[in-house]
Amino acid sequence: MLPPRTASAKSRWAWFARRLGAVLGLVAVGLVGWMWWASVLPGSYSALDMGVPDFGGGAGSEAHAAAHAHAGAADGTAAAPATGETSVPDLIADPDRLADVHVELTARAERVSLDGGEPFDGFTLNGSTPGPTIRATEGQLVEVVLRNEDVPAGVTAHWHGVDVPNAMDGVAGVTQDAVMPGQSFTYRFVAEQVGTFWYHAHQASHPQVVGGLFGALILEPAPETDAATAAVTTAGVDLVAAIHTYPGGQRTIGGALGDSHHDAAPGDIVRVRLVNTDSTPTSAWVTGSSFRVLAVDGHDLVGPTPVDDHSVQITAGGRADLELRVPDSGAARVQVPGASVTIGPDGVEADETSAPREHLDLLSYGEPADVDFDPEAPDRRFAYDIGRLPGFLDGRPGYWWTINGGMGAAVPMYMVDEGDVVVMTIANSSGEGHPMHLHGHHLLVLSRDGVPSSGSPWWVDSLDVAHGESFEVAFVADNPGVWMDHCHNLPHASEGLMTHVAYHGVTTPFRLGRDTGNDPE
Repeated sequence: MLPPRTASAKSRWAWFARRLGAVLGLVAVGLVGWMWWASVLPGSYSALDMGVPDFGGGAGSEAHAAAHAHAGAADGTAAAPATGETSVPDLIADPDRLADVHVELTARAERVSLDGGEPFDGFTLNGSTPGPTIRATEGQLVEVVLRNEDVPAGVTAHWHGVDVPNAMDGVAGVTQDAVMPGQSFTYRFVAEQVGTFWYHAHQASHPQVVGGLFGALILEPAPETDAATAAVTTAGVDLVAAIHTYPGGQRTIGGALGDSHHDAAPGDIVRVRLVNTDSTPTSAWVTGSSFRVLAVDGHDLVGPTPVDDHSVQITAGGRADLELRVPDSGAARVQVPGASVTIGPDGVEADETSAPREHLDLLSYGEPADVDFDPEAPDRRFAYDIGRLPGFLDGRPGYWWTINGGMGAAVPMYMVDEGDVVVMTIANSSGEGHPMHLHGHHLLVLSRDGVPSSGSPWWVDSLDVAHGESFEVAFVADNPGVWMDHCHNLPHASEGLMTHVAYHGVTTPFRLGRDTGNDPE
Protein backbone atom coordinates (compact mmCIF):
# COMPACT_ATOMS: atom_id res chain seq x y z
CA MET A 1 0.00 0.00 0.00
CA LEU A 2 1.38 3.41 -1.00
CA PRO A 3 1.40 6.39 1.40
CA PRO A 4 -1.47 8.92 0.85
CA ARG A 5 -0.73 11.77 -1.56
CA THR A 6 -1.43 14.24 1.24
CA ALA A 7 1.37 12.80 3.38
CA SER A 8 4.42 14.96 3.91
CA ALA A 9 7.62 14.31 1.97
CA LYS A 10 9.23 13.23 5.23
CA SER A 11 6.53 10.63 5.85
CA ARG A 12 6.76 9.32 2.31
CA TRP A 13 10.55 8.91 2.61
CA ALA A 14 10.10 7.09 5.92
CA TRP A 15 7.58 4.74 4.28
CA PHE A 16 9.93 4.02 1.38
CA ALA A 17 12.84 3.47 3.80
CA ARG A 18 10.82 0.91 5.78
CA ARG A 19 9.81 -0.91 2.62
CA LEU A 20 13.36 -0.83 1.26
CA GLY A 21 14.67 -2.17 4.55
CA ALA A 22 12.17 -5.01 4.42
CA VAL A 23 13.16 -5.88 0.84
CA LEU A 24 16.88 -5.75 1.65
CA GLY A 25 16.25 -7.90 4.71
CA LEU A 26 14.52 -10.51 2.58
CA VAL A 27 17.39 -10.40 0.07
CA ALA A 28 19.93 -10.84 2.88
CA VAL A 29 18.00 -13.75 4.35
CA GLY A 30 17.74 -15.31 0.91
CA LEU A 31 21.47 -14.84 0.29
CA VAL A 32 22.39 -16.39 3.64
CA GLY A 33 20.00 -19.23 2.95
CA TRP A 34 21.54 -19.83 -0.45
CA MET A 35 25.06 -19.77 1.06
CA TRP A 36 23.97 -22.30 3.66
CA TRP A 37 22.33 -24.56 1.08
CA ALA A 38 25.32 -24.36 -1.28
CA SER A 39 27.73 -25.35 1.51
CA VAL A 40 25.90 -28.54 2.52
CA LEU A 41 27.79 -31.56 1.29
CA PRO A 42 26.06 -34.69 -0.01
CA GLY A 43 25.90 -37.71 2.26
CA SER A 44 28.50 -39.47 0.09
CA TYR A 45 31.11 -37.85 -2.15
CA SER A 46 34.60 -38.41 -3.54
CA ALA A 47 37.68 -36.57 -2.36
CA LEU A 48 38.26 -35.79 -6.04
CA ASP A 49 35.09 -33.67 -5.97
CA MET A 50 36.48 -31.53 -3.16
CA GLY A 51 38.46 -28.75 -4.78
CA VAL A 52 38.88 -26.56 -7.81
CA PRO A 53 41.63 -28.00 -10.06
CA ASP A 54 44.86 -25.98 -9.91
CA PHE A 55 47.44 -27.03 -12.51
CA GLY A 56 50.18 -24.71 -11.32
CA GLY A 57 50.95 -23.51 -14.82
CA GLY A 58 51.40 -27.08 -16.10
CA ALA A 59 49.38 -29.22 -18.46
CA GLY A 60 46.70 -31.68 -17.51
CA SER A 61 43.21 -30.19 -17.56
CA GLU A 62 41.90 -32.83 -19.97
CA ALA A 63 43.40 -35.66 -17.92
CA HIS A 64 41.85 -34.23 -14.79
CA ALA A 65 38.46 -33.88 -16.43
CA ALA A 66 38.55 -37.58 -17.33
CA ALA A 67 39.56 -38.61 -13.82
CA HIS A 68 36.98 -36.28 -12.30
CA ALA A 69 34.25 -37.82 -14.39
CA HIS A 70 35.14 -41.25 -13.00
CA ALA A 71 35.48 -40.20 -9.37
CA GLY A 72 32.02 -41.49 -8.57
CA ALA A 73 28.43 -41.43 -9.68
CA ALA A 74 25.94 -38.87 -8.44
CA ASP A 75 24.05 -41.56 -6.51
CA GLY A 76 27.10 -42.08 -4.29
CA THR A 77 28.32 -45.32 -5.86
CA ALA A 78 31.93 -45.59 -6.94
CA ALA A 79 32.57 -45.76 -10.67
CA ALA A 80 35.16 -48.09 -12.15
CA PRO A 81 38.33 -46.37 -13.39
CA ALA A 82 38.51 -45.77 -17.12
CA THR A 83 41.11 -47.44 -19.30
CA GLY A 84 44.56 -46.04 -18.55
CA GLU A 85 43.62 -44.87 -15.06
CA THR A 86 44.92 -46.21 -11.76
CA SER A 87 42.71 -46.78 -8.75
CA VAL A 88 44.13 -46.09 -5.30
CA PRO A 89 43.73 -49.73 -4.08
CA ASP A 90 46.14 -50.80 -6.85
CA LEU A 91 48.96 -48.63 -5.46
CA ILE A 92 50.52 -51.24 -3.16
CA ALA A 93 53.78 -53.04 -2.45
CA ASP A 94 54.54 -56.35 -4.16
CA PRO A 95 51.64 -58.56 -3.00
CA ASP A 96 53.70 -61.74 -3.47
CA ARG A 97 56.60 -60.66 -1.28
CA LEU A 98 56.76 -62.14 2.21
CA ALA A 99 56.93 -59.76 5.15
CA ASP A 100 60.23 -59.24 6.97
CA VAL A 101 58.57 -57.53 9.94
CA HIS A 102 55.06 -58.58 11.04
CA VAL A 103 53.16 -56.65 13.73
CA GLU A 104 49.61 -56.97 15.01
CA LEU A 105 47.85 -54.01 16.62
CA THR A 106 44.51 -54.22 18.40
CA ALA A 107 42.69 -50.94 19.01
CA ARG A 108 40.40 -50.67 22.02
CA ALA A 109 38.27 -47.98 23.62
CA GLU A 110 38.83 -48.13 27.38
CA ARG A 111 39.42 -46.27 30.60
CA VAL A 112 43.07 -45.24 30.61
CA SER A 113 45.12 -44.56 33.73
CA LEU A 114 48.60 -43.05 33.48
CA ASP A 115 50.98 -43.76 36.34
CA GLY A 116 50.34 -40.91 38.77
CA GLY A 117 47.76 -39.27 36.52
CA GLU A 118 44.01 -38.82 36.27
CA PRO A 119 42.02 -41.58 34.50
CA PHE A 120 40.24 -40.69 31.26
CA ASP A 121 38.14 -42.36 28.58
CA GLY A 122 40.61 -43.01 25.79
CA PHE A 123 42.08 -45.61 23.48
CA THR A 124 44.88 -48.17 23.51
CA LEU A 125 46.85 -50.27 21.06
CA ASN A 126 47.64 -53.75 22.40
CA GLY A 127 46.50 -52.53 25.80
CA SER A 128 48.82 -49.54 26.09
CA THR A 129 49.33 -45.95 25.03
CA PRO A 130 51.55 -45.01 23.36
CA GLY A 131 51.20 -48.09 21.19
CA PRO A 132 54.16 -50.40 20.57
CA THR A 133 57.25 -48.88 18.98
CA ILE A 134 57.68 -50.60 15.61
CA ARG A 135 61.24 -51.04 14.34
CA ALA A 136 62.36 -52.15 10.91
CA THR A 137 65.49 -51.99 8.79
CA GLU A 138 65.88 -50.21 5.48
CA GLY A 139 64.77 -52.49 2.65
CA GLN A 140 62.52 -54.69 4.79
CA LEU A 141 58.85 -55.19 4.01
CA VAL A 142 56.74 -54.15 7.00
CA GLU A 143 53.33 -55.77 7.51
CA VAL A 144 50.99 -54.43 10.19
CA VAL A 145 47.57 -55.96 10.87
CA LEU A 146 45.29 -53.41 12.54
CA ARG A 147 42.28 -54.89 14.33
CA ASN A 148 39.45 -52.84 15.80
CA GLU A 149 38.07 -54.53 18.87
CA ASP A 150 35.51 -51.96 19.95
CA VAL A 151 36.32 -48.37 18.85
CA PRO A 152 32.82 -47.27 17.76
CA ALA A 153 33.82 -44.67 15.14
CA GLY A 154 36.25 -47.03 13.40
CA VAL A 155 40.03 -46.70 13.12
CA THR A 156 42.87 -46.49 10.60
CA ALA A 157 46.66 -46.19 10.83
CA HIS A 158 48.46 -43.37 9.03
CA TRP A 159 52.25 -43.74 8.77
CA HIS A 160 53.22 -40.14 9.39
CA GLY A 161 56.22 -39.08 7.33
CA VAL A 162 56.64 -42.44 5.60
CA ASP A 163 56.18 -42.20 1.84
CA VAL A 164 54.15 -45.40 1.66
CA PRO A 165 52.21 -46.53 -1.45
CA ASN A 166 48.98 -44.55 -1.56
CA ALA A 167 46.70 -47.48 -0.67
CA MET A 168 48.60 -47.80 2.64
CA ASP A 169 48.27 -44.15 3.71
CA GLY A 170 45.47 -44.87 6.16
CA VAL A 171 43.14 -41.94 5.40
CA ALA A 172 39.52 -42.96 5.85
CA GLY A 173 37.42 -42.13 2.80
CA VAL A 174 40.41 -41.35 0.59
CA THR A 175 42.72 -44.40 0.61
CA GLN A 176 40.58 -46.93 2.50
CA ASP A 177 37.38 -47.33 4.47
CA ALA A 178 37.50 -46.99 8.23
CA VAL A 179 38.10 -50.27 10.06
CA MET A 180 34.91 -50.77 12.05
CA PRO A 181 34.55 -52.86 15.25
CA GLY A 182 35.26 -56.51 14.51
CA GLN A 183 37.12 -55.71 11.29
CA SER A 184 40.82 -55.59 10.39
CA PHE A 185 43.06 -54.07 7.72
CA THR A 186 46.58 -55.09 6.72
CA TYR A 187 49.17 -52.43 5.87
CA ARG A 188 52.23 -53.43 3.79
CA PHE A 189 55.10 -51.18 2.73
CA VAL A 190 58.82 -51.38 2.12
CA ALA A 191 61.01 -49.34 4.47
CA GLU A 192 62.72 -47.23 1.83
CA GLN A 193 63.47 -44.37 4.24
CA VAL A 194 65.59 -44.19 7.37
CA GLY A 195 64.73 -42.21 10.47
CA THR A 196 62.17 -41.37 13.14
CA PHE A 197 58.49 -41.57 12.17
CA TRP A 198 55.20 -42.30 13.91
CA TYR A 199 51.79 -43.76 13.26
CA HIS A 200 48.38 -42.52 14.34
CA ALA A 201 44.67 -42.76 13.67
CA HIS A 202 43.31 -40.91 10.62
CA GLN A 203 39.65 -41.66 11.28
CA ALA A 204 38.08 -39.20 13.73
CA SER A 205 41.74 -38.36 14.16
CA HIS A 206 41.59 -35.51 16.65
CA PRO A 207 39.78 -37.32 19.50
CA GLN A 208 41.49 -40.63 18.74
CA VAL A 209 45.04 -39.28 18.67
CA VAL A 210 44.52 -37.17 21.80
CA GLY A 211 42.98 -40.22 23.46
CA GLY A 212 45.97 -42.46 22.76
CA LEU A 213 45.86 -44.09 19.29
CA PHE A 214 49.47 -43.47 18.24
CA GLY A 215 52.94 -44.97 18.43
CA ALA A 216 56.49 -44.54 17.13
CA LEU A 217 57.99 -46.11 14.00
CA ILE A 218 61.78 -46.32 13.75
CA LEU A 219 63.39 -47.24 10.42
CA GLU A 220 67.07 -48.18 10.83
CA PRO A 221 69.71 -48.00 8.07
CA ALA A 222 70.61 -51.24 6.33
CA PRO A 223 73.63 -52.88 8.03
CA GLU A 224 76.00 -52.47 5.09
CA THR A 225 75.45 -48.71 4.66
CA ASP A 226 77.65 -45.82 5.78
CA ALA A 227 74.72 -44.50 7.83
CA ALA A 228 74.55 -47.73 9.80
CA THR A 229 78.29 -47.65 10.49
CA ALA A 230 78.07 -44.04 11.67
CA ALA A 231 75.11 -44.83 13.93
CA VAL A 232 76.92 -47.72 15.59
CA THR A 233 80.14 -45.77 16.17
CA THR A 234 78.51 -42.60 17.52
CA ALA A 235 75.25 -43.40 19.32
CA GLY A 236 75.54 -45.99 22.04
CA VAL A 237 72.04 -45.36 23.44
CA ASP A 238 68.85 -44.90 21.43
CA LEU A 239 65.88 -43.28 23.18
CA VAL A 240 62.42 -42.84 21.61
CA ALA A 241 60.71 -39.89 23.29
CA ALA A 242 57.13 -39.33 22.09
CA ILE A 243 55.72 -36.07 23.45
CA HIS A 244 51.98 -36.24 24.08
CA THR A 245 49.32 -34.35 26.01
CA TYR A 246 46.48 -36.61 27.13
CA PRO A 247 42.98 -35.42 28.15
CA GLY A 248 43.05 -33.21 31.21
CA GLY A 249 46.28 -31.51 30.06
CA GLN A 250 48.47 -34.43 31.15
CA ARG A 251 51.82 -33.83 29.42
CA THR A 252 54.03 -36.85 28.94
CA ILE A 253 57.24 -38.08 27.34
CA GLY A 254 57.06 -41.74 26.38
CA GLY A 255 53.79 -42.06 28.30
CA ALA A 256 55.38 -40.89 31.57
CA LEU A 257 54.16 -37.81 33.43
CA GLY A 258 56.57 -35.25 34.85
CA ASP A 259 60.23 -36.28 34.84
CA SER A 260 61.17 -39.82 33.82
CA HIS A 261 64.57 -41.51 33.79
CA HIS A 262 66.52 -43.34 31.10
CA ASP A 263 69.61 -45.26 32.19
CA ALA A 264 72.92 -44.38 30.53
CA ALA A 265 76.54 -44.40 31.63
CA PRO A 266 78.82 -41.35 31.87
CA GLY A 267 80.32 -40.65 28.46
CA ASP A 268 77.55 -42.43 26.54
CA ILE A 269 76.47 -40.81 23.29
CA VAL A 270 72.65 -40.80 23.19
CA ARG A 271 70.33 -40.32 20.25
CA VAL A 272 67.04 -38.87 21.53
CA ARG A 273 64.23 -39.28 19.01
CA LEU A 274 61.70 -36.56 19.88
CA VAL A 275 58.25 -37.02 18.33
CA ASN A 276 55.65 -34.28 18.76
CA THR A 277 52.30 -36.09 18.66
CA ASP A 278 50.28 -33.05 19.78
CA SER A 279 48.33 -30.64 17.59
CA THR A 280 50.46 -27.62 18.49
CA PRO A 281 54.19 -26.91 18.16
CA THR A 282 56.48 -27.40 21.13
CA SER A 283 60.07 -26.62 22.03
CA ALA A 284 62.77 -28.88 23.48
CA TRP A 285 66.06 -28.04 25.17
CA VAL A 286 68.89 -29.84 26.95
CA THR A 287 70.67 -29.17 30.25
CA GLY A 288 73.87 -30.84 31.35
CA SER A 289 75.20 -31.26 27.81
CA SER A 290 75.44 -29.52 24.49
CA PHE A 291 73.62 -31.30 21.66
CA ARG A 292 73.48 -31.64 17.92
CA VAL A 293 70.36 -31.92 15.76
CA LEU A 294 71.09 -35.05 13.73
CA ALA A 295 67.82 -35.27 11.79
CA VAL A 296 64.48 -33.56 11.22
CA ASP A 297 61.38 -35.45 10.07
CA GLY A 298 63.38 -38.56 9.20
CA HIS A 299 66.05 -36.74 7.13
CA ASP A 300 69.63 -36.50 8.37
CA LEU A 301 71.09 -32.99 8.43
CA VAL A 302 74.47 -32.29 6.86
CA GLY A 303 77.22 -30.98 9.14
CA PRO A 304 75.24 -30.47 12.38
CA THR A 305 77.23 -28.49 14.95
CA PRO A 306 77.01 -28.38 18.78
CA VAL A 307 74.19 -26.27 20.20
CA ASP A 308 74.10 -24.53 23.59
CA ASP A 309 71.56 -22.14 25.12
CA HIS A 310 69.04 -22.65 22.33
CA SER A 311 65.85 -24.67 22.10
CA VAL A 312 64.62 -26.64 19.13
CA GLN A 313 61.14 -26.00 17.77
CA ILE A 314 59.23 -29.18 16.83
CA THR A 315 55.99 -28.58 15.01
CA ALA A 316 52.87 -30.70 15.41
CA GLY A 317 53.57 -34.09 13.86
CA GLY A 318 57.26 -33.25 13.47
CA ARG A 319 60.33 -35.05 14.77
CA ALA A 320 63.84 -34.01 15.77
CA ASP A 321 66.68 -36.42 16.57
CA LEU A 322 69.08 -34.90 19.12
CA GLU A 323 72.53 -36.25 19.97
CA LEU A 324 73.98 -35.57 23.41
CA ARG A 325 76.75 -36.89 25.66
CA VAL A 326 76.05 -37.97 29.22
CA PRO A 327 78.41 -35.87 31.40
CA ASP A 328 81.18 -37.57 33.34
CA SER A 329 79.48 -36.51 36.56
CA GLY A 330 75.75 -35.97 36.76
CA ALA A 331 73.22 -36.47 33.99
CA ALA A 332 71.68 -34.72 31.02
CA ARG A 333 68.08 -33.63 30.94
CA VAL A 334 65.88 -33.20 27.85
CA GLN A 335 62.99 -30.89 28.60
CA VAL A 336 59.77 -29.80 26.94
CA PRO A 337 57.16 -27.57 28.58
CA GLY A 338 55.53 -29.69 31.28
CA ALA A 339 57.68 -32.85 31.02
CA SER A 340 61.27 -34.06 30.85
CA VAL A 341 63.50 -37.11 30.73
CA THR A 342 66.74 -37.40 32.70
CA ILE A 343 69.46 -39.45 30.97
CA GLY A 344 72.28 -40.85 33.08
CA PRO A 345 73.11 -43.32 35.85
CA ASP A 346 70.26 -44.47 38.05
CA GLY A 347 69.62 -42.07 40.94
CA VAL A 348 71.62 -39.19 39.44
CA GLU A 349 69.70 -35.94 39.00
CA ALA A 350 70.04 -33.24 36.35
CA ASP A 351 69.33 -29.55 36.54
CA GLU A 352 65.90 -28.27 35.51
CA THR A 353 65.92 -24.93 33.72
CA SER A 354 63.48 -22.66 31.95
CA ALA A 355 63.41 -22.64 28.17
CA PRO A 356 66.18 -20.66 26.45
CA ARG A 357 65.04 -17.42 24.87
CA GLU A 358 66.55 -18.25 21.49
CA HIS A 359 65.39 -20.96 19.08
CA LEU A 360 67.77 -22.77 16.76
CA ASP A 361 67.13 -21.58 13.20
CA LEU A 362 67.17 -24.61 10.91
CA LEU A 363 67.21 -22.33 7.87
CA SER A 364 70.92 -21.68 8.50
CA TYR A 365 71.96 -24.69 10.65
CA GLY A 366 74.46 -27.18 9.24
CA GLU A 367 76.27 -27.22 5.92
CA PRO A 368 74.84 -26.78 2.40
CA ALA A 369 74.75 -29.81 0.11
CA ASP A 370 73.40 -30.67 -3.32
CA VAL A 371 69.96 -32.23 -3.79
CA ASP A 372 69.02 -34.58 -6.62
CA PHE A 373 66.62 -32.28 -8.46
CA ASP A 374 66.56 -28.67 -9.65
CA PRO A 375 63.98 -26.53 -7.82
CA GLU A 376 64.97 -23.57 -9.99
CA ALA A 377 63.18 -25.13 -12.98
CA PRO A 378 59.84 -26.44 -11.64
CA ASP A 379 57.12 -27.94 -13.80
CA ARG A 380 54.42 -26.47 -11.59
CA ARG A 381 54.14 -23.57 -9.14
CA PHE A 382 51.36 -23.47 -6.58
CA ALA A 383 50.17 -20.92 -4.04
CA TYR A 384 48.82 -22.16 -0.70
CA ASP A 385 47.51 -18.99 0.97
CA ILE A 386 45.98 -19.61 4.40
CA GLY A 387 43.30 -17.18 5.59
CA ARG A 388 40.10 -17.06 7.58
CA LEU A 389 36.56 -15.92 6.73
CA PRO A 390 33.04 -16.15 8.15
CA GLY A 391 30.70 -18.45 6.28
CA PHE A 392 29.22 -21.94 6.17
CA LEU A 393 31.14 -25.21 6.14
CA ASP A 394 28.91 -28.18 5.36
CA GLY A 395 25.94 -26.18 6.66
CA ARG A 396 27.67 -25.07 9.86
CA PRO A 397 27.99 -21.31 10.39
CA GLY A 398 31.34 -20.15 11.73
CA TYR A 399 34.66 -18.44 11.18
CA TRP A 400 36.52 -20.95 9.02
CA TRP A 401 40.01 -21.41 7.62
CA THR A 402 40.40 -20.78 3.90
CA ILE A 403 42.88 -21.80 1.21
CA ASN A 404 43.42 -19.23 -1.54
CA GLY A 405 40.22 -17.55 -0.35
CA GLY A 406 38.07 -20.68 -0.74
CA MET A 407 36.48 -22.98 1.80
CA GLY A 408 34.83 -26.38 1.57
CA ALA A 409 34.61 -27.57 -2.03
CA ALA A 410 36.04 -24.23 -3.24
CA VAL A 411 39.60 -24.90 -2.04
CA PRO A 412 42.22 -25.68 -4.71
CA MET A 413 42.96 -29.27 -5.73
CA TYR A 414 46.67 -29.32 -6.62
CA MET A 415 47.11 -31.41 -9.78
CA VAL A 416 50.45 -33.00 -10.73
CA ASP A 417 51.95 -35.55 -13.10
CA GLU A 418 54.40 -38.21 -11.95
CA GLY A 419 57.92 -36.83 -12.26
CA ASP A 420 56.94 -33.16 -11.90
CA VAL A 421 59.18 -30.84 -9.93
CA VAL A 422 56.80 -28.74 -7.86
CA VAL A 423 57.41 -25.45 -6.05
CA MET A 424 54.77 -24.29 -3.58
CA THR A 425 54.58 -21.03 -1.66
CA ILE A 426 52.78 -21.42 1.67
CA ALA A 427 51.73 -18.04 3.11
CA ASN A 428 49.77 -17.52 6.31
CA SER A 429 47.66 -14.43 7.01
CA SER A 430 45.03 -16.22 9.12
CA GLY A 431 45.90 -14.82 12.56
CA GLU A 432 47.22 -18.15 13.93
CA GLY A 433 50.12 -20.48 13.22
CA HIS A 434 49.61 -23.73 11.31
CA PRO A 435 51.71 -26.94 11.19
CA MET A 436 51.30 -27.99 7.55
CA HIS A 437 51.62 -31.66 6.59
CA LEU A 438 51.71 -33.16 3.07
CA HIS A 439 51.19 -36.93 2.95
CA GLY A 440 53.36 -39.20 0.82
CA HIS A 441 56.15 -36.67 0.11
CA HIS A 442 58.85 -34.62 1.78
CA LEU A 443 59.25 -30.89 1.19
CA LEU A 444 62.60 -29.14 0.74
CA VAL A 445 62.53 -25.69 2.36
CA LEU A 446 63.91 -23.18 -0.16
CA SER A 447 63.27 -19.93 1.69
CA ARG A 448 61.39 -18.25 4.52
CA ASP A 449 60.03 -14.74 4.04
CA GLY A 450 62.26 -14.41 0.99
CA VAL A 451 65.47 -15.41 2.85
CA PRO A 452 67.05 -18.43 1.10
CA SER A 453 68.03 -21.54 3.04
CA SER A 454 71.77 -21.36 3.72
CA GLY A 455 72.38 -24.40 5.95
CA SER A 456 71.88 -28.11 5.50
CA PRO A 457 69.12 -29.11 3.10
CA TRP A 458 66.07 -28.87 5.35
CA TRP A 459 63.53 -31.56 4.45
CA VAL A 460 60.20 -31.67 6.25
CA ASP A 461 56.88 -33.44 6.14
CA SER A 462 55.48 -31.14 8.84
CA LEU A 463 56.24 -27.41 8.61
CA ASP A 464 55.23 -24.76 11.13
CA VAL A 465 54.02 -21.62 9.33
CA ALA A 466 53.47 -18.77 11.79
CA HIS A 467 51.05 -15.94 11.16
CA GLY A 468 52.67 -13.51 8.74
CA GLU A 469 55.22 -16.04 7.49
CA SER A 470 55.73 -17.31 3.96
CA PHE A 471 57.72 -20.40 2.99
CA GLU A 472 58.80 -21.51 -0.46
CA VAL A 473 59.13 -25.29 -0.60
CA ALA A 474 59.76 -27.84 -3.35
CA PHE A 475 59.14 -31.53 -3.92
CA VAL A 476 59.29 -34.14 -6.65
CA ALA A 477 55.97 -35.79 -7.52
CA ASP A 478 57.32 -39.34 -7.35
CA ASN A 479 54.58 -41.18 -5.42
CA PRO A 480 51.30 -41.44 -7.40
CA GLY A 481 48.06 -41.15 -5.50
CA VAL A 482 45.54 -38.82 -3.91
CA TRP A 483 47.33 -37.25 -0.96
CA MET A 484 46.00 -35.11 1.86
CA ASP A 485 47.71 -31.74 2.36
CA HIS A 486 46.44 -30.27 5.61
CA CYS A 487 47.08 -28.54 8.89
CA HIS A 488 48.21 -30.99 11.57
CA ASN A 489 46.52 -28.97 14.25
CA LEU A 490 43.81 -31.57 13.77
CA PRO A 491 40.84 -29.39 14.78
CA HIS A 492 41.98 -26.90 12.13
CA ALA A 493 41.82 -29.61 9.47
CA SER A 494 38.22 -30.36 10.43
CA GLU A 495 37.55 -26.61 10.28
CA GLY A 496 38.50 -26.34 6.62
CA LEU A 497 42.29 -26.29 6.44
CA MET A 498 42.60 -29.42 4.29
CA THR A 499 42.98 -30.16 0.59
CA HIS A 500 44.75 -32.71 -1.65
CA VAL A 501 47.63 -33.14 -4.04
CA ALA A 502 46.23 -35.41 -6.76
CA TYR A 503 48.04 -37.15 -9.61
CA HIS A 504 46.46 -37.14 -13.06
CA GLY A 505 44.95 -40.50 -13.90
CA VAL A 506 44.57 -41.67 -10.28
CA THR A 507 41.06 -42.27 -9.00
CA THR A 508 39.67 -43.46 -5.69
CA PRO A 509 36.62 -45.66 -5.07
CA PHE A 510 36.36 -44.57 -1.43
CA ARG A 511 33.79 -42.07 -0.27
CA LEU A 512 33.55 -39.36 2.35
CA GLY A 513 30.41 -37.93 3.93
CA ARG A 514 27.98 -38.48 6.76
CA ASP A 515 26.46 -41.57 5.14
CA THR A 516 29.76 -43.39 4.62
CA GLY A 517 31.18 -43.78 8.13
CA ASN A 518 34.45 -42.24 6.90
CA ASP A 519 35.56 -39.13 8.78
CA PRO A 520 39.34 -38.64 8.46
CA GLU A 521 39.56 -35.60 10.72
